[in-house]
Amino acid sequence: MMNRQKWSLTAGVLFVMSFVSQSFVTAADSPAPPQKIRTVEGITEYTLGNGMRVLLFPDPSSPKVTVNLTLLVGSRHEGYGETGMAHLLEHMLFKGTPTHQNIPKELQARGAQFNGTTWYDRTNYYETLPASEDNLEFALKMESDRMINSYVKAEDLASEMTVVRNEFERGENSPARMLMQKVMATAFEWHNYGKSTIGNRADIERVPIDRLKAFYKKYYQPDNAVLIVAGKFEQDEALKLINKYFGTIPRPERKLDKTYTEEPAQEGERIVTLRRIGEVPVVGVAFHIPAAAHKDMAALDVLESTLTDDPSGVLYQALVKTKKASSVSGSIFALHDPGVLRLMVEVVKGNDPQVVLGIMFDTLQEVREKGISPENVARAKEKLLKQYEQAENNSSRLAVELSEWVAMGDWRLRFLYRDALEKVTPADVKRVADEYLKENNRTVGIFVPVEESQKVAIPQIADIEKMIGDYKGREAVAMGENFDVSPENINKRTTVKTLSDGVKVALLSKKTRGEEVNLKMTLRYGNLENLQGKRTACEFLPAVMKRGTKNLNRQQIEDELNKLRAQLLLSGSPGELNVSIKTRRDSLGKVLEILRQILREPTLPATELEVLKTQYLATVDKQKTDPQSRAILSVRRQLRPYAPEDPRYIPDLDQESARIKALTQSDLQSLYENYLGASVGEIAVVGDFAEDEVFDQLGSILGGWKSSAEYAHIPAEPHKLPGKLTEIIIPDKANAFYFAGLTFPMNSMSPDYPDLIVAGSVLGSSGLSSRLGDRVRQKEGLAYGVGAFIHADAVDPRGSISIYASCNPDNMDKVEVAIKEELELLINKGITSEELGNAQKGYLEQQEVSRTSDSSLASILSNNLFADRDMTYYIDLEKKINAVSTEAAQKAFAKFINPQDLIIVVSGSLKK
Repeated sequence: MMNRQKWSLTAGVLFVMSFVSQSFVTAADSPAPPQKIRTVEGITEYTLGNGMRVLLFPDPSSPKVTVNLTLLVGSRHEGYGETGMAHLLEHMLFKGTPTHQNIPKELQARGAQFNGTTWYDRTNYYETLPASEDNLEFALKMESDRMINSYVKAEDLASEMTVVRNEFERGENSPARMLMQKVMATAFEWHNYGKSTIGNRADIERVPIDRLKAFYKKYYQPDNAVLIVAGKFEQDEALKLINKYFGTIPRPERKLDKTYTEEPAQEGERIVTLRRIGEVPVVGVAFHIPAAAHKDMAALDVLESTLTDDPSGVLYQALVKTKKASSVSGSIFALHDPGVLRLMVEVVKGNDPQVVLGIMFDTLQEVREKGISPENVARAKEKLLKQYEQAENNSSRLAVELSEWVAMGDWRLRFLYRDALEKVTPADVKRVADEYLKENNRTVGIFVPVEESQKVAIPQIADIEKMIGDYKGREAVAMGENFDVSPENINKRTTVKTLSDGVKVALLSKKTRGEEVNLKMTLRYGNLENLQGKRTACEFLPAVMKRGTKNLNRQQIEDELNKLRAQLLLSGSPGELNVSIKTRRDSLGKVLEILRQILREPTLPATELEVLKTQYLATVDKQKTDPQSRAILSVRRQLRPYAPEDPRYIPDLDQESARIKALTQSDLQSLYENYLGASVGEIAVVGDFAEDEVFDQLGSILGGWKSSAEYAHIPAEPHKLPGKLTEIIIPDKANAFYFAGLTFPMNSMSPDYPDLIVAGSVLGSSGLSSRLGDRVRQKEGLAYGVGAFIHADAVDPRGSISIYASCNPDNMDKVEVAIKEELELLINKGITSEELGNAQKGYLEQQEVSRTSDSSLASILSNNLFADRDMTYYIDLEKKINAVSTEAAQKAFAKFINPQDLIIVVSGSLKK
C-alpha cells in the first residue's frame, strides 16, 4: 500500500523539533479577500492574495478542529551538504518566536495533539484541538507566526542538533531499516530520493546556522505553503482569520526554481549487502515505478497488496506458509517524482537468504507471466478501498493525509486514485507487473547477521492540471451529529444493560461521519489457580480462533471483513479475551455474525498456529538485540516477582521462545473448551447503530455459553522492592535506552490519585514541555525521547510510575543524573503555580480530546462497566483535578515516588 512513513516530531510519545527568525510584516492595506477556486467532495480550495493556498473541510460532527500547515519542501529540495536540513528545520520550528516563545507548552496547555513531520516532498505542522473559535484563532496565529518569525539561534541549533543526531542513531538500531535505506541509496544514484530524510550524520552535526536560516527564508513563504483546516468550525469566520494572519504576509520577491534531476533508467540489477550484529536475516528489493500522479499508480498499489497480503499474498504463500520466512511486507513510495515499489522479507533463522531470494524472484517472474488471480485482485481492491473509506470518515486524519497528496502534485489526486482503484482489472495488474518487475529494474538488499541491458524508461507527468481537467468528484460523505463529549452528556446518552448470562453492555447510539460504529468486548475466564502454566495459550488463543471457523477459513474471514469495510481484532492475556470492531452501520450485523462464528465455532487450525508461532519466534529473536525491548522487559520482569507458572509471571526471551515452541493445538483446544465462556465480561458499542437490535444480537451470540471453570478476577499487586540498576550490553547499537519503574498501593479511586496525576504530568507528560522534556531534551539535548507516566489500576490497588529516555550510549550517565536530579527537585521543591495550571488544563483537555474518538470512548465505557461505575467518576475526577494544589501534588509525589526504590535498566552499547 502507499507508503505513509515519515520522520516526525513524535513517536507514540511527543518528542522535539524547530527554528528561524524574520520580522513579521503587516501590510499597510487590508489583504485582498480569498478567492474560491473549486470544491470537490466537501473540500473547498481558496487562494490568498500572496499566493498561499487554503483547503477547508468543515465537519460539524467532529468536536475537534485540525490545523495543518504544509510547506512544499522536503529532502528532495536539499543541496550538497544540506542532507537532513528540512527535517532539522522542522525540529527548530518548535523553539519559538518572539510572540510564541514556548510553542510546545502553549499547545500542551490547550490539550492539543500536535506534531511536525518531514518527508521527501514536504514538511507539515499540525495540531488537533477541542473545537472552539479561540483554539482555531490560536492555531492559525501561531502557525502564521512561526512560518516566518521563528528563532534561528546558534545556541538552539547546538542542542537540537544532538537531539536529531540521536533520532538518527535510533534508526541505526534497526538492521531492517538500515538495509532498506541502503537499498534506496543504491537504487537512486542521482535523485535525492536516495538520501534518507533524516540526513547524513556529518551534515546534521556541521550544518552552519547561516545556511539553515537561508533555507528557512527561501522555502517558508506563503507561495510555497498550503493550509488545511478540518473539523468543526464556521467557514466564513475561519476564512477571515486565515486572511487576517496569513493573508497579511507579503508575497516574496524571489521565485522558487523547480527541482529538475531525473534518475536515469537502471541498466542492470544492483545488489547491496549489509553485515551487522543481529538475529534475523532480512532480504529486500526495490523496483522503480512512476510518480504518484501516473495512471499506473492504483494498479501498482493493488499489485503490491496481492504480493504481500497476509495470508493471500503470493509471496506470503510462497515464503511464510512454507516457513522459509516469518513475514513479508511491502510499500509503494508514491511521490512527486518517480518512486519505488519496495518489498521486504524477514528470513527464518537457519534458512539461506539466497534461497529465499531465489523463491521470491521466481514468484515475481510467475506473476509477470501469468498475472494475479481475479479473486486476489478483488480482495486487494476491497482492502485498499476500506482503508480509503476509513480515512474519509475521520476529518482529522484526512486533514493530515491531504499533505501527502498536495506534495504529490495536487490534493485532488486522492479522488482520482480512488476512481482508478475501483477500475483496476487483473489485466492492469499483470501489465504493470510485467512492465516494472524486471530484473534490470530492481535493487536487491541482503542483511546478513555476522547480462544484456533492458532499460525501463519511467514515464514522467507533463501537466497534472490538464490531466485532471474539470474533475468534480462525488457527493461528500454523510456528516454525523454535533455530539457533546462532556461526561454528563455521555452519561445521559448511554444505556447500560446486562445480557441474560451476565455480560454487561453499554450502548451509546449517535450519528457519526460515514455511519461508523465501534465495539469493544472483553470476556473474562479462569482464575489465579486454574490458569497456572497457561499464559502462552491465553495469549495465542484469540489469534488462532480468528484464523478459522466451522464455515469460514482464514481467507474467507478476511475477504468478508474487507467487503464489509470492517476491522475485527482479537487479542488475549491470562483470563481475558478482547475484541475490537470498527465498521459501518449497515455492516455491523454481518460483522457480528462473523464474530459469532469465531467465538462459538472456531476450528483452531494447527497449520495457522504454526505460522503464528514462527512469526512470534522471529519477533522474540529481534528483541534480543533491541535495547528498548530488553530494557522494558527487564523492568517488567523485576516488578512482577512471581513463580514461573503464575499467569502474572513475565518470562525472559529464552523462556518465551521455549514456551512458544512447546505450545500445541491441543493446549488451545483444552483452554477453549474448558475455560472460555460468556458469563463474565463487558461490551461497549459507540456510533451509528440501533441499540435494541444490537443488544438482541449480542444476546444471541453469547447466550448459553457457559464455562466449566471457576472464574475469579486475577489481582494486580504492588511490590515494595529495593532499588536496583541493571546494565544490559548489546554490541553495535548507536542508540541506548533508559527505563525505570516502581509500583505502589493505589487505584484510580484512591484519594491521592488526582494529586499524583498532576505531579506526574508536570514531571514528564510531554517530551517537549515538562520537567524531564525541558531538562533532558530541550536544555541539554541528550535524548530524542524522554518522559514519564503514572498509571493506577481501575480496581486493584496497584499504581506505577514509568520513566523512559533514549540517548547516545556516551550520554547515558548524564541522562541518569538528569532524571535523578529532576525527581529530587520535584520532591524537595515542589511545583510552581504556573506548572500546576498548565498540568490541570492540559490533562483535562487531553481527556476531552480522547472522548472525541469513538474507539477510545468505547474503551472508557467498557472499563467503567468492569470497575462498576459510570461517567460520574470522570465528573468527580475532573473536579478533583481542578482542586489539586501545589502542596498536595508535591506531597503525593513524595509519598509514593522514592528515587532510591526505582528499578532502573539501561541497555545498549554502553561503556563497560
